[in-house]
Amino acid sequence: MLPRILILDDESSICVSLSLALQPNYDVAWETDPRLGLARLQGESFDLVLLDMVIGEYDGLDLLEQIRSLDPWVAVIMMTAHGSIRSSVSAMKRGAFMYLTKPLDLEELQIHIQQALEFRALNDSVAYLNERLRAQSQAEQLVGVSPAMQGVLQMIEKFRNVDANVLIHGESGTGKSLVAQALHFQGKWKHFVSVNCSAMDERQLEEELFGYKSGVYPGSVGDQRGKLDYANQGTLYLDGIGDMPLSFQAKFLRVLQEKAFTPVGGREIHRFDTRVIAASNRDLRAMVEAGAFRRDLFYRLNTVEIDLPPLRERREDIPLLCAQFIQRSNTLGGRRTKLKGITAEAQELLNAYDYPGNVRELANAIEYAGIVAADEWIRGRDLPYRFSYGDTGSEPGVSEKLLEGKTLQQLEQMAILSAFQRHGGKRKAMAAELGISERGLWNKLKEYDLA
Repeated sequence: MLPRILILDDESSICVSLSLALQPNYDVAWETDPRLGLARLQGESFDLVLLDMVIGEYDGLDLLEQIRSLDPWVAVIMMTAHGSIRSSVSAMKRGAFMYLTKPLDLEELQIHIQQALEFRALNDSVAYLNERLRAQSQAEQLVGVSPAMQGVLQMIEKFRNVDANVLIHGESGTGKSLVAQALHFQGKWKHFVSVNCSAMDERQLEEELFGYKSGVYPGSVGDQRGKLDYANQGTLYLDGIGDMPLSFQAKFLRVLQEKAFTPVGGREIHRFDTRVIAASNRDLRAMVEAGAFRRDLFYRLNTVEIDLPPLRERREDIPLLCAQFIQRSNTLGGRRTKLKGITAEAQELLNAYDYPGNVRELANAIEYAGIVAADEWIRGRDLPYRFSYGDTGSEPGVSEKLLEGKTLQQLEQMAILSAFQRHGGKRKAMAAELGISERGLWNKLKEYDLA
């Protein structure tokens, strides 16, 4: 695919001559009206803009700022018939790659365009690598020796470069977004764009995915590009697909089938080439049978299907995950001394817990325990209240086994910690539950390093 260049100049003769000179090597478009040029930048993807310093009544530096706000990564070369050092410095400060004086030397222009595109490619690579490193750091949670997790890892390896839609099932906290990112960043794809379907109604999803034209809604200023534009040649991750309104599902199915859409309030057709990864913690097959989810959309999305097991069904992976979360805690810092590990008592409690919040709940528990641990080891007393007393949704009953071998001070600390967790550190509520004064509670919190 040829690099795309947009020329913005109020003289059509200059636009035409530059287009003819550049077209053998580039896909060139041009506009003499800045408003139309900005509209094209919102609806299309360009690698470079050749921008005149003065376009009729419009100031090129103001237009430069608008272009940078629309696409921070697009390269911009300024052109002017009346150059000055001051205007050149101003343009460079506002993000222009180069400042050239008319009449343009076409050979010199070609060299600067090539340099600008190489610089853009470098910026894209740096941004992509930073995003990839972040995703890989998170994807380290996708570990396990259990057969169920080994199967998931094999699926990721097998389908990471396959141009097919993927549907991920799993309870909340099992790591669906991590699997989606692993499929993307271990593959050949460009951009990773995420949309949370659970948080949006039909209109909001239309705006988010397709974008909209200026003025289509009261108070809307400027065109807005949709996520499908940004995800072109990349991955669109749809979290909570089971919550997508039924009324919107038919529209989205048609878009997937045609690989084209029209922004809300617009007429131009935008085409895209995107792999869709959808995820849900709901039983989509049951929803299909109940008429709550379209059957045709379901089969369009689940070309590849990955089921993530809950943590309670792969308990053999818990020690490995704990070790990873401790390592992450040590890397991030926040403690005077690094954690060495987890005592056998604490590990036994962690292994026995059922984890309604799955891996996310385990990660949060280790983070909390690392904060409250008095030394280099996480002990049973450092874990959140529910790990010792259970999480039944009713008043907890203290087991005799838990009380065995505990000193009065340890039991007091456990009671204060559990109250701290239940009330989010609100001293008035904690004091009322524990039957002590706020001043007395404050002294105890300082004693146990919770103040």
